[in-house]
Amino acid sequence: MTTHAFIDIAAESRTDARVPPRAGRDWALFLDIDGTLLDIASTPGSVRVPPSLPRLVETIAGLLDGALALVSGRAIADIDRLFDPLALPTAGQHGGEIRPRAGGVARRVRAESAIDDHVRAGIERLARQAPRIRVEDKGLSVAFHYRYAPQLREWLHRHLERIATTAASPLRILEGRMVWELLPVGHDKGTAVDEFMRAPPFLGRVPIFVGDDVTDEDGCLAAIRHGGHALRVGPRRVLDRPIAFADPGAVRHWLAQLPAMLLAPDACRT
Repeated sequence: MTTHAFIDIAAESRTDARVPPRAGRDWALFLDIDGTLLDIASTPGSVRVPPSLPRLVETIAGLLDGALALVSGRAIADIDRLFDPLALPTAGQHGGEIRPRAGGVARRVRAESAIDDHVRAGIERLARQAPRIRVEDKGLSVAFHYRYAPQLREWLHRHLERIATTAASPLRILEGRMVWELLPVGHDKGTAVDEFMRAPPFLGRVPIFVGDDVTDEDGCLAAIRHGGHALRVGPRRVLDRPIAFADPGAVRHWLAQLPAMLLAPDACRT
């Protein structure tokens, strides 16, 4: 069992600045959803998608020849519901499932589930002990939202460690905003970016990863490894470096300007 630790990639980032890099038609754009594209809500099901956002994202994807992917902790089925009718290249459940091409078939990275019956029994016992904690079973992973009981943060983590240490398959514990998530070892948002970058339409492009939380750090590191950039959405909770965007509203404002930037004569190369 492993617990995801905060990672300081400030020294490795080539974009340690408040201004995002000049937009290029050779970009491959990777976007987190909650806290990045969408404002954080009290529950995952109560987020609001601005009506113009799906069409805007579709337009940008077209200008990048399809090299735009959503990379989220949500399940792909849930992402498709939010962005209907789009079916973009998508990685869900922190890289546990992936759809490499728009309109393609989503597949699981591993055939078997590490969240087996023994683990689920432990989760059910835990849920009975703390009814104010919202348990979200995504299939390949389980999230424990403690927004309505913040005093239970450490208590919840200790109990999740006990569940993870008795699991038949290795599990890790990932912390996000007011949430702990129990998920298998072996995949994350970074492995998802790696897979996207191995094939068209992402192959050979400059990856840009936009994310807001520690759950996005693997994706940030992968983008930098592939010669790209990691753009942080505030606040400075993980990295001690300037942020590129103050909040999801600033991200959406930037995205609204991207089509004009990408159509500019100097947008052929970053």
